This record gives sequence, C-alpha cells and structure tokens, in this order.
Amino acid sequence: MSGTDPTRELLPTADPAQTLAAVRRLLRPRRALALAGLATMTGATAVGLLTQPLLGHIVDLVADHRGPGALTLPAVLLVLVAVVQGATTALGRSLTARLGETVLAALREDFVERALRLPQQQLERAGSGDLTARVTGDVSRVAEAVRTALPELVRSALAIVLTLGALALLDWRFLLAALLAVPIQAATARWYLRRAVPLYASERIATGAQQQELLDTVGAAATIRTFRLEAAHTERVEQRSWAAVQITMRGVRLILGFYSRLHVAEYVGLAAVLLTGLLLVRDGSASIGVATAAALYFHSLFDPVNAALVLLDDMQSAGAGLARLVGVTDLADHQDPPLPSASGTDTDTDTAVEVTALGHAYAPGRPVLHGIDLTLRRGEQVALVGESGAGKSTLAALIAGIHSPTSGTVRLATALNDSDPHSLPVGLVTQEVHVFAGSLADDLRLARPDAGEPELRAALDKVGALAWAEALPEALRTVVGEGGHRLTPTQAQQLALARLILADPPVAVLDEATAEAGSAGALLLEAATAQALRGRTALIVAHRLSQAATADRIVVMDGGRIVESGTHDRLSSAGGRYADLWAAWSGTRTGTTH
Repeated sequence: MSGTDPTRELLPTADPAQTLAAVRRLLRPRRALALAGLATMTGATAVGLLTQPLLGHIVDLVADHRGPGALTLPAVLLVLVAVVQGATTALGRSLTARLGETVLAALREDFVERALRLPQQQLERAGSGDLTARVTGDVSRVAEAVRTALPELVRSALAIVLTLGALALLDWRFLLAALLAVPIQAATARWYLRRAVPLYASERIATGAQQQELLDTVGAAATIRTFRLEAAHTERVEQRSWAAVQITMRGVRLILGFYSRLHVAEYVGLAAVLLTGLLLVRDGSASIGVATAAALYFHSLFDPVNAALVLLDDMQSAGAGLARLVGVTDLADHQDPPLPSASGTDTDTDTAVEVTALGHAYAPGRPVLHGIDLTLRRGEQVALVGESGAGKSTLAALIAGIHSPTSGTVRLATALNDSDPHSLPVGLVTQEVHVFAGSLADDLRLARPDAGEPELRAALDKVGALAWAEALPEALRTVVGEGGHRLTPTQAQQLALARLILADPPVAVLDEATAEAGSAGALLLEAATAQALRGRTALIVAHRLSQAATADRIVVMDGGRIVESGTHDRLSSAGGRYADLWAAWSGTRTGTTH
C-alpha cells in the first residue's frame, strides 16, 4: 500500500470509555497529589470570594456616611485576602503542575513503550506519518492542555461552584436570577460539543494524513524527479493540505459562533441579577452593599464561565489527541509483543531454525512468499540470493520476528535460550543502521547494558573498529549520533556488528548489511561480518555474491519461492539460476543482485 493511498489503514483511535479508563489508570497512583492540589485550589478560590462582600460592606459604609476610619478594617482585610489568595493559588498551581507533568511523563513513556511493541506490518500499513503525528502533534496538544488548560479549567470550575454558593448565601433570589443564564450556556456548550468532538478528531486524522503525504513525497524525492512526477505529487500534497485547512477553518467558524452565544448569556444573567437587586433594595430585603456584592459575584463569573467553556475547545482538541495516543496503547495491550520467532520443540537436535510451509502477504491477495521450507542447522551460515523482489528480505524479516507470517511457521530450537531466558534469540543487522545520540560506549551497551569497557573494546576489535574508535577525540566516551561525531556508513555497520557480538544471539540475520559501503568498506565489512558470525547460525541476505560464495550453503529465491539450494561450487557448475547470477556478477564486479 503506497503512502498516497487514501485507504491507508491508520492506527486506531480510542473511544471515550477507553480514554477515560486510561486517565483513571494514570491518576490512580497519584491520588494523594491530586487531592492535595484540589483542596489547595478550593481554599484559594474560597478565600478570594471574600472580596465581593467586603466591597459591598464598604459601599454600605459609604451609603451610611460613615467616616474614613470605618474603611480601614475592610481595606486591611482586602489586602489580607489578596495575599492569602495569591499564596494559596501559587501553591495550588504548583501542586497541579507537578501532577500534570508526572502524568504527562507517564503518558509519554507508556506511549513509546507500547508503540515499540506494535507489529511492524501494522506500522507499515498505517505509515510513519500517522505515528509521527501522534508522537509529535498529539503529545504537544495534550501537554499544552495539561500545563495550561487543565489547571485553568479546574480553577474556573471551582470559582463557578463556590460563587453560585456565595450568591445563595446572600439571597436565594440572586441565585435564581443568575441561573437564568445557565440554559443559554448549557445550550451553547451542547451545541459546541456536538460539533467539536468529531471536528477535532477529523482534524487530527487530516493532519496525520498530511504529514504522511509530506514524508512520502520528500523521502521519494529522487524517484519522483526521475519519473517526472513532481506535478502529481505536488497536487497530492496540496489536496491533503487543503483538506486540513478546510477543517481548521470550520473550527474557526465554530469558535466565533460559540463566543457570540456566550455574550448573550452574560447579558441576560447580569440584567436579571441587577433587576433582582433593585427590587430587593426597594422593598428593604437587601442593602445596597448586598446588591452590589451580588452584581460583583455574577460579574466575576464572566471570566471563569467563559474560560471553562472556551477551554472546552482546548480540552476537546487535547481529548482528540489523547484518544489517538490511547488508541495505540490500548491496541498494544490486546496484542502480544512480536517475538523474535515462534518457539517450538525440535526433534532434530542439530536444527537451529526450521521454516515450514511459510507464506506471507503484505496486502490480501498479493502474496510475496509461497510455501517456503527451509532448515538452518546449528552453526550453519546460509546465504540468500536472488533478484530484487524475490522475497529475500521478507523471509529474513519473518525469521527475525519483525513480521508475523500469513501462513506456515518459523521455529527456533528451544534449547537455544535455556541458559538465559532474557537473551536475544535472533539478532538482526540491516543496511539501515541507527546510531543513537550519546557516547560510543553507551551506543554499544544498548546490546549489553552491563558490559564493561574491556568487553566493548574486544567487540570493536573483532569487527576491526577499535583503531578508529580509540582515535576519536575522547575514544569510547566520544558523543556520536545526532549532534555528535558523525560516523561513516562503514563505521556505523561495524558498530552494529559489534552490538551483535555483545548481544551474542545464537541466530543472526543479516539483511544486505554491507550494501551501503563502498568497495573498500565492503571488504572491511565482509571480514567484520565473518568475525561477528563466528560460531552462530546465520542467514545472510547477500548483496555481493562474493559474500555468498563463502557461505556454507546458498539458497536462491525467485518469485517468492526457493528455486535452488546448495554450495557455491555445486550451484555455479549446475547451469541454473545461481550460475547465471554468478556469471553476471563475475563479469561486471558490481554486485547488483539484491
């Protein structure tokens, strides 16, 4: 399935029940911190609500023509309220920020952990853009909501509830007048939510599709230029981008309608409270100061009510992002992590890997492997050769456990891992080697965290890399990878082979591990590969037939099937498919079989 296929199977999005369950799971170990933050914010809001009656009291004092001395105590109390409210608000925000950051960190860790366990074929069907959009855009939206929107929403909700309670304490009729705004606000919220939830979910999907299109187009730029496909791919990017823009503009129009409805609610409520105050003061049921306090209370509701409803915009957007993150974690929860290969019991103790009736298809109805039967004996090194598209890399990926077969089985001898149940059963080295940012020693210790420096040096020495490693500015402590010392393709492959030695798996799969190196580098890597594979069962997807010629056995693939198997001498003299490949390679010395 191509990256521009509109039917691409995106990773799932969690439903509201799954999202809520995930939030509860994240909050459960942090209940004490959540309760402390909520209690502190409640206290800060309650203290702040003393401001309005104090101002109302000052109004009564002025109306009664009391002297300036009578205003001293209320003024001091106002200052005290401001100080206490500021201090408790700061403490409450600190506690809620700590809660939010710890929850956010746990969410990130959970997402990365689960994403790494997803089957490779599912990620390929979804495309890297979908996962990238989730781990960047969606995480950013959730982070922004946790840091700003959520604390403000909690503060606003507390202010609304406590202010309505304070209005009731002044006079229950003020509360009834204020509640006239509630039906309009509730209708506004319902109107908004009904449109916002699907809108923001669609926006995130459109953004993911846009990112995938951009990644595919940029990644295939050379091929696109070669085949003069610039206009077609530009049009596809434009279509994806325009779809995202249209959804964003729908969101803008939704917000404008949302605000206009909120203003109507404010005016209706304030008019009702002022009219109630006028009537109560006229019949002597309330003083001017009480009516003033009531009006101030309702006016103070403008900000928290508007903030709460407006923050629904951020929370809905963050909720859509959270649902996409939870969709990945929930998906991984219901799947076993991919195994290096399916284990089984072998009757032949000399057998290391047994492949039986293996078939695989990346898309239904389009098989790339057909009934593969292959046995690797312990310590045997088998080379896979064939034209491009023959199925070599697919077979290697299935044996390495990267993909799960559509049909058939891949079995490892159970005795391989008896000595250490946590050891790596199959090691994989491909032509695409990632050098992680950090010291060279730490990069090597990815394969064996407890390895000492002598072991690291020994592994580098076996693959011919110790000399250049020690020549680095700080030797094994030199920072490599992103932002550090750049390694050549040959050095990066030597690093990967050294990791293989440190991990010490009984079975190794090499998928064109020397393909990216130049001629001189290829000779170094072939020697390094021989050292790394010494004593192991190995399956080698051979880019250069010189590497295949030194293997114990050569397996030739064509059209997803094994068509020949034997030693180099036997196959090269048999006049079959391998003989043709060898003759072509020997004549040109370009190693174009892959």
